[in-house]
Amino acid sequence: MNRLDRIVSDPNICHGKACIRGTRILVSVVLDNLAARVPESEILANYPALSKEDIDACLEYAALLSREERIPMPA
Repeated sequence: MNRLDRIVSDPNICHGKACIRGTRILVSVVLDNLAARVPESEILANYPALSKEDIDACLEYAALLSREERIPMPA
């Protein structure tokens, strides 16, 4: 299984925003937690439906987006 197969975007679930397959946990929520330096163990405890592999998939998804999207940053 490709790690990115864990990420889905369905217009009928969470308004089409990327989430973890089989859940309504948004990829952005996982990434926001990681950006806030919440330890993975705490994220997994707060979201029991998540696995370590799901967190890794979120990071891979974010890395893929960063290669494809350009976000204007102030100079």
